[in-house]
Formats: sequence, structure tokens, C-alpha cells
Amino acid sequence: MEKNKHFLVGIFDDQDDLLHAVEHIRHAGIKIHEVFTPYPIHGLEHELGYERSYMPKAAFLFGATGTTLAITMQTGMMGIDWPMIIGGKSFLAIPDFVPVTFESTVLLASFGMVGTFFVAMGMHPLTAPRLFDRRATDDKLVMAIDLANNSMTEDQIKAVLKEAHATEMYRKDFTDEDNQESFFSYLVDLFTKGVTSSSRKLS
Repeated sequence: MEKNKHFLVGIFDDQDDLLHAVEHIRHAGIKIHEVFTPYPIHGLEHELGYERSYMPKAAFLFGATGTTLAITMQTGMMGIDWPMIIGGKSFLAIPDFVPVTFESTVLLASFGMVGTFFVAMGMHPLTAPRLFDRRATDDKLVMAIDLANNSMTEDQIKAVLKEAHATEMYRKDFTDEDNQESFFSYLVDLFTKGVTSSSRKLS
């Protein structure tokens, strides 16, 4: 069985049930591919075993870059390229550089983190996202389990999901066409069908 193509999807209605289910399922030796929720759930990343994100490090590097560029730009403009004495101040009035430096730091840090997140998540321009269940953007909590990454059979995993109080379970198979879905077809489908349960692909 090929990895990243054949999944068992479990649907949950309550976040407490989901948190207990993640703990129960991982304790049973089942590897969870990902969990999708319409809102943040505190402690979910800990239950899934995620390590601390490297995004703060990326933010620091992008922010430091913004600070360096801002100081270099202002020093070059006011001290070298076009030096002017304004209000009796020196060419390099460092306190006056603070507002621009601050804004440049925030600008590069925020845009840098957004870009880093998109690249890390594989959300490149004109790439359609993989949707396990559209209701994950509405009111359902969706758990995806890659069958190829687990030694248990599909029926055994379903039994564990049932014990974990999943309200719904179904198999989701992605073909090569699904994995490389047209971005424009995805947009048309999204705007015409929305996030209703009738628009989800079950095969």
C-alpha cells in the first residue's frame, strides 16, 4: 500500500472527545497523520507529540534582517548619500531611526513567518489543498490516519476509533489526480459547493 494515499478518517463533534481520542489512539500504537479543526484546541499539539515549532527562530532571523536593512538604509541615505542637518541634529541621529527600524523589523518578521509557514506546509501558489473533509472548516473535528504507516488493519483501526467515540468513520483514497488537483477547479468547487457536508469527496 502506497503512503500518503490511503487514509482512514474519523470525525469527532467535541474537542474533549478528540483530545481523549488522540491519547487513546496513540497509546494503542496507531500513528496519526494529522488532525484538522475549525478552531485552535489548546493542548492538541502536545497530545499529538509535536515538538516545539521553529517559527520563533525564523521570526527572529527575519526581524534581525529587517533591523539591519533599516539601519543600513537610513545611514546610507542620511549620512552618506544626502546628508542634511535638520533642526541642528547630526547626520546620524540614531534616535530618529527608531520608528522606521521598528516598522521594518515587524514588517519583515511578519511576512517572513507567513512565507515560511506556507513553504513548510506545502501551500505553494496555485496549489490546491488536500481536503479530507470540508466540515473541518465548519463544525467538525477531523482525524486522518495513513493506513500505510500503521501495521494494524483497517478494521482494527476502525474498532479503536469507535472505542474513542468517533461519531463517523470512512476511508479516503487519494488518486494521483486528487494529489495534483487543479487550483482553479478547486476554487470553482469551493465557491459553488462551499463547506457543506454534501460537497466532501468520500472516494
